Amino acid sequence: MTELLRLDGISKRFGSIVVANALDLCVQSTEALGILGANGAGKTSLFGLITGTLRPEGGRVTFRGEDLTDLPPQQRCRKGIARSFQIPQPFAGMTVLENLLVAASFGRNLPDAAAYRHCVATLERCGLANKANRLAGALTLLDRKRLELARALASQPTLLLLDEVAGGLVEHECAELVALIKDVRKEGVAIVWIEHIVHALVAVVDRVVVLHGGRFIAEGDPTEVIKSPQVAEIYMGIPTEA
Repeated sequence: MTELLRLDGISKRFGSIVVANALDLCVQSTEALGILGANGAGKTSLFGLITGTLRPEGGRVTFRGEDLTDLPPQQRCRKGIARSFQIPQPFAGMTVLENLLVAASFGRNLPDAAAYRHCVATLERCGLANKANRLAGALTLLDRKRLELARALASQPTLLLLDEVAGGLVEHECAELVALIKDVRKEGVAIVWIEHIVHALVAVVDRVVVLHGGRFIAEGDPTEVIKSPQVAEIYMGIPTEA
């Protein structure tokens, strides 16, 4: 594997709240990386710093060796970085299919015919084909979460950032999601996944990092990291002596 994404000394604060304190991170091509952390740890802000919706106060973001620190989100998307949002943000007045066409046409510059074929196939794999012509704003929460993933895939990313896509899913839906993400990996897509459904995360990722207080306080094999007393205390609220 080769290096795909690198963060060097990335820093960001909101007033007195530090969400990134000189963070360093490297993601390899085709790697699946999990990110754990308590609510408010800065996980979603980290995605904003990678995708350009947040501007760092220090440090550098590079992708495929290119410095993206000053590039806006739309240009980062066209270079192969896509994300889902923890709180779905579809174009509510557009249909499900139209939401995907926006991502494929403007996020990846696919020609019309190719964009349509790709989006229809993406809806099939995400379980939304029968809702292609439904307004996105009329979808249930779970279907909006599916649409978030489908929109990200429609831009044909090289790096896919997933923000708690398993939240609210029942067990069989979670299993289907894990299978889909594994299939995406087989296509050579690197994944960074923020998730509180730990068993889903562990089923997919090669490595886990734990974010706390703007710093990574643990990193390594998912099973070993989760067993760490420090992680149990910070992330799961279990005292170390327990």
